[in-house]
Amino acid sequence: MDWENFRSRGKDAADWAADYHATLRERPVRAQTKPGEIIAQLPASAPETPETIDAILHDLEHTIMPGMTHWQHPRFFAYFPANAAPVSVLAESYVTAIAAQCMLWQTSPAATELETRTCDWMRQAIGLPKGFSGVIQDSASTATLCAVLTMREKTLAWEGNKKGLSSQKPLRIYASAEVHTSIDRAIWISGIGEANLVRIPSRGPTRAMDVTALQHAIDADRAAGFLPAGIIACVGGTSAGASDDIAAVMDVAAAEGLYTHVDAAWAGAAMICPEFQSVWAGIERADSVVLNPHKWLGAQFDCTTHFLQDPASLVKTLAIHPEYLKTDGADGGIINYSEWSVPLGRRFRALKLWFLLRAHGLNGLRDMIRNHVSWAQGLAARLAETPGFEIVTAPMLSLFTFRYVPQGTQDSDALNQQLVNAINADGRIYLTQTRVDGDLVIRFQAGAWTCTAEDVDTAYDVITDIAPTLT
Repeated sequence: MDWENFRSRGKDAADWAADYHATLRERPVRAQTKPGEIIAQLPASAPETPETIDAILHDLEHTIMPGMTHWQHPRFFAYFPANAAPVSVLAESYVTAIAAQCMLWQTSPAATELETRTCDWMRQAIGLPKGFSGVIQDSASTATLCAVLTMREKTLAWEGNKKGLSSQKPLRIYASAEVHTSIDRAIWISGIGEANLVRIPSRGPTRAMDVTALQHAIDADRAAGFLPAGIIACVGGTSAGASDDIAAVMDVAAAEGLYTHVDAAWAGAAMICPEFQSVWAGIERADSVVLNPHKWLGAQFDCTTHFLQDPASLVKTLAIHPEYLKTDGADGGIINYSEWSVPLGRRFRALKLWFLLRAHGLNGLRDMIRNHVSWAQGLAARLAETPGFEIVTAPMLSLFTFRYVPQGTQDSDALNQQLVNAINADGRIYLTQTRVDGDLVIRFQAGAWTCTAEDVDTAYDVITDIAPTLT
């Protein structure tokens, strides 16, 4: 294919995309294929000679698409959505066509400066003060790894990268059991080790980290010769929406001189609505904050905004300057965002966020989030009034958990797993399970870009229609 052929095929692709989204409600949300079914249809070796685009597109439609779970489906209520607003998809097509590698200011000045500006737009929108600077990472997992590496280096007086960890006292990082497993991976990759991730118990209706237990753990570790390095708090835990008391955590961190990172990957998007900002009161004292516009705000994956009080500490942790990366004018106050990220290579992620914020405006995005929160709360209330159902964790924004425990239930875990499986096999909606205090429960989260009140009503109908049929 050359660019002239691309001209017509690109138009065909745009038509296909519009038709695909127009028919999503007619498709089962989750792929209905069995393991191995797709790969069995794929040749074992790559073709030696070119194949036609028509042949490739035929196989896309008939081999690949039946095995796709439709993350853009309006009734995708599992996990958190990886939304792709049409304007973001459009922007991504420009990014793909330009195909810039935006690692340094010099390699694409506009990409760097647009990233600086759009991150500051986001900073203002979520209510962070002027002292924060932003960078767009590929995911919250990378942002958390950056934070953990910075905790490590600051605690070791910047000697960890040079000398390794073998000669150092063990570092300790503190978090509740409600944080995302990306924290575990960051601890692994950083070399700190899983044994040094100290889990603090959660308490109360928000399942917040117990700050008294946090203080005791830090005191005990110091007495035992460990080096406390940082605290990772969460706002909207992935499992059931757990949210730490950020102000209380910051009090402990300030008294102990510890670096803090706040993971608000999905829930942070809702902070563009001023009425929700109380859930992270005290956030202005955090060292590092992450949220994902590629979840609730509709930016095409990948697009994670990472905000820092002191980016110089991150740069000191990650920057490396081989001769081939040195550029003229490097002392002119420019930013090389590759020094703020683990990978050297960087996509032009800021463009889709810029398109999105301009095309919808903050008010448009706020309306969507407010609707999702209201609809989820309404569904929780309806289920709570339905015989046999109970709400286990109350809605945190648009996420809540519930279970089905009709009178006489002998094994509620087995019954609720059976219910999840039956719902997902039905295909009209998609849910996932988790555990709360050891019990298996069902998660619901409204966040799909095209979700409507009627889609949430459909969720109620599916859940309550299927549940009584189980034995």
